[in-house]
Amino acid sequence: MSTKIILVSILVLSFIIPFGAYFLGEKKKGSFKAALGFNAVFFFGTLIIGDIMMFNGNVSAAAATTAANTSESWRYIAAALATGMSCIGAGIAVASAASAAIGALSEDASVMGKALIFVALAESVALYGLLISFSILG
Repeated sequence: MSTKIILVSILVLSFIIPFGAYFLGEKKKGSFKAALGFNAVFFFGTLIIGDIMMFNGNVSAAAATTAANTSESWRYIAAALATGMSCIGAGIAVASAASAAIGALSEDASVMGKALIFVALAESVALYGLLISFSILG
């Protein structure tokens, strides 16, 4: 129990110390970079220390898995990949379509309907991935 308390306190300090250093320090050009560096060092240091402290060498997995359990796990992995990759692709597409739509709207306000259609088409890719993952799991 004390290991968990130590890790949680280190993780909380990894957020408090950089923000405190940024807000209490003088507003210099390098104060944000220093806070970001402290945050990265504390966070990844906490991960490494947590791995070292929590690892005891015992494997708690089952000795043998059946083919049904393996196929069930592959279904979950496939559904997660379908949703995740489609959301990443939709985010990239919406980023470029929305910026182009804003640029077009600043030139001419009458193209708002067409611009919204292109942004909605790009966003629908994520919904298609979600539907595919439901069909994989269903």
